Order: sequence, then structure tokens, then C-alpha cells
Amino acid sequence: MSLIQSLLLGIIQGATEFIPVSSSGHLVLAPYIFGWDIPSQEAFLFDVLVQVATLTAVFGYFWNDLKNIATAIIKGILNRKPFHEQNARLGWYLVLATIPAGITGLLFKDTFEEAFSNPKWAAFFLLGTALLLVIAEQFSKHFRVLENITWMDSLSIGIFQILSLFPGVSRSGATITGGMIRKFERQAAARFSFLMSIPIMLAAGILAISDLFQNPHLLTNLPTYLAGFFTAALVGYVSIRWLLRYLSNRSLYIFAVYCTLLGLGVLANIYF
Repeated sequence: MSLIQSLLLGIIQGATEFIPVSSSGHLVLAPYIFGWDIPSQEAFLFDVLVQVATLTAVFGYFWNDLKNIATAIIKGILNRKPFHEQNARLGWYLVLATIPAGITGLLFKDTFEEAFSNPKWAAFFLLGTALLLVIAEQFSKHFRVLENITWMDSLSIGIFQILSLFPGVSRSGATITGGMIRKFERQAAARFSFLMSIPIMLAAGILAISDLFQNPHLLTNLPTYLAGFFTAALVGYVSIRWLLRYLSNRSLYIFAVYCTLLGLGVLANIYF
């Protein structure tokens, strides 16, 4: 992987991790579209690392929220009332929402890694993302705010996150859809989606770091990886800020149209 490739993929990851158009699908399709020959194992490792980079963007944007959640959880444990405060409940619900995709990812890790090398599947799953976003808008009579979330809401949204393990299915798109089906406002659904990305991205990053240290070309590739990492983090922060403002008064249909056009365009190129 060259420096230019790393920078461009970092920009793509940062821009598409939170905008519901599938960062994983774009990271699979970009080398195909540009004709880059990147080994599948290196591509998968880089993809996970830049996802961790966007995790730092979540920490940066939601730092005050995360500090309040962590404080409430610790206070609740010490006072033997772990679910007494709303922020403490939210923290535990974020953990609960992570469990379905976490277990599924561990059980079928090899299957998902193999899918990351196939642009055809990424294109098909982009159409799945478009369908999810359309479904979300059918439940657009939303009125619930994040303060009203329950354990059942959290688990339901977490089940939707399983879909995002496939390249081409947007994690934010799937989880925002899950939230809107539970009647949450777009911004509330998006906020929970971004916060719940922290545990699963952190777990994926730990696994990736383990694989990274086993890579015989680590010292050679590290500067290239870091360039993509910092680019993804910066662009990711901007993307979070932009999307939360956008969803305050606009629908998800534009992203559904984009995913449909990109998916059909890639499939047409593959088959015709």
C-alpha cells in the first residue's frame, strides 16, 4: 500500500464511517474502482485500523457525554445502584447493544474477512443499506428521545448492528434504522449509533493490533498506516458534526439513492 492510497482510503473511511453509506463497502470498492492491487490480509488490517481512527473521532466529539456516562457508572457501582442514574443506564445499554455483533463477529471472523476481498458482495450489500434507509424513513413518525431508551431498545438496535459485519452494509445506517424503527428521532438514533460504535470498534482495534504485531512488514508499513489513521480521525470528526446537523431536518433518502447508484454501477461493471 502506497502513501497516496493510505491517505485516500483514510479520507474515504472518515467520510463514510458515520454517514450511512458504508465505510467497509467503500474500502472494498475503492481499490477495485481505482485498480489497486492491495493484498486482502493487508487491506483488512488497514480497514480495521482506520475504523479505530474514527473511534478517536467519536471520543473527541462526545467526550463530555462519555465522561458523564463513565462517572455515573462508577458512582452507581460504588453506591450499589448501577441503574439509578439515566447516564449510568445509557452506559450499560451501550454495552448491551454491542453484545450481538461482538459474539457474531468472533464466531464468524474468517467468513467476514473473506467477504472483505470481494467487491461483488460489497456492491450487493450496498443495495441492502439502501433498503434499510428506506425502511427507516417509513418509520419516520418518530418522537422518542435518547433519555427514554430501554434495554429492549438497546438490544434491538444491537441486533441490527450484526448486519454491518458484512462489507457494504453501513453500521450507522443499520443502527440508525434500528433506532428509528423503535420510534427514536433521527438525531437521537444517530447519537446512540455513534456512541455504541465505541465498544465494538475498540474490540476490533485490539484484535487488529494483535494481528499488526504479527505482520512481518510492520516497521516498513507503519508510516503509511499512520497517515491513513490520522486522516480518517480528522475527517471522521467533521463527518459526525455534519451528519447530526443534517439529520435535524432532513431525511435519509439521499443516502439510499447514493448507495443504490453506486451498488448498481459496480455490479453493472462486473457483469457487463
